[in-house]
Amino acid sequence: AETVNKLTLAGIPVLAHVGLTPQSVHQFGGYRKQGKTDGDRDRILAEAIALEKAGAFAIVLEHIPADLGKTISEKLIVPTIGIGAGPHCDGQVLVINDMLGLSAWQPPFAKTYANLGETITKAVKDYCAEVREQKFP
Repeated sequence: AETVNKLTLAGIPVLAHVGLTPQSVHQFGGYRKQGKTDGDRDRILAEAIALEKAGAFAIVLEHIPADLGKTISEKLIVPTIGIGAGPHCDGQVLVINDMLGLSAWQPPFAKTYANLGETITKAVKDYCAEVREQKFP
């Protein structure tokens, strides 16, 4: 929160992030849901409140239980943006690579609306084959 405070005092808007933070995924032992224990829930809630007080204009809540997402969203004035944090956040986000099926792996909270990865792979393979067989250009 101290860094957020310094940034906002310097006029730099900050979108804060609590729960699973991808830059810390290895410290968490992988892409694991955060906030499962009472202690972790209290810590995440306290972080969110401190970040709001430090001047964050909104807070991303990632891969936490839906009831914790609801609690945080109700306690904060700034908007919350959920990614795997339940339906009670003020907004939602879904990474487009997960949405479109472009990755071999996706987080458990993501939903794939299309499997474009397979479509793209087939198109590239077909193109390569046609070039090798001199059917294209």
